Amino acid sequence: MTATPAPAEGVGRTGVVVTDIARADAATIDALGVHGVATVHEALGREGLVGHGVTPRQRDARIAGSAVTVLCWPGDNLMIHAAIEQCEPGDVLVVTTTSPSLDGAFGDLFATALHARGVRGIVTTTGVRDTADLRDLDFPVWSGAVHAQGTVKATAGSVNVPIIVEGALIRPGDVIVADDDGVVCVPRALAGATLQAADQRAEKEEADRRAYAEGALSLDRKGLRTLLADLGVRTLTQAEFEGSAPR
Repeated sequence: MTATPAPAEGVGRTGVVVTDIARADAATIDALGVHGVATVHEALGREGLVGHGVTPRQRDARIAGSAVTVLCWPGDNLMIHAAIEQCEPGDVLVVTTTSPSLDGAFGDLFATALHARGVRGIVTTTGVRDTADLRDLDFPVWSGAVHAQGTVKATAGSVNVPIIVEGALIRPGDVIVADDDGVVCVPRALAGATLQAADQRAEKEEADRRAYAEGALSLDRKGLRTLLADLGVRTLTQAEFEGSAPR
């Protein structure tokens, strides 16, 4: 990577709605989405992965979009309401709370409004509900839980400030890629370089795939026999193994 993202100023700041966030090039975002989470995570130097506490609530969905970030208070979804008008086509809503909460802060009414604005999905550390309706709407969701517990609308949080989501720093406008493997965040400043690295990795993996389909061994293709020998791993026959067992 040749670029570095700006320092994460204002992480967790409450009481603001930021309206004019920058977004990555749409073609770059879409191309990262084609590669998927695992390849993008590797291309990013194994950075940016959202923790495994946030999981998909459907199968076979894959999205990529610009993050519109939301910081709510536990059991309170007021700021999701405030965030909807900040969303543009191609965005992904990313929600967390000031302290852990799995209450059902998101459901089908939110999804209907976001779908109408061209939002591609939601990533949230909270619970979600109305899951059958969400599937019927074909609105992809990655969440911390499925939980019908209702929430209030009472406390000021923020929209479009940097937030921490399951260990990952996510800034407004960063690129979110999500699929069956989870969620990864690509800093907006690194989107182009990450795409280039992902393209190269995908090309290499396709060559490996063809070789393995023809019977090649990864031990040979990746030069791992030497590593095993250097680590002192020996290859023994069954008789040699039984004869060398400690008495």
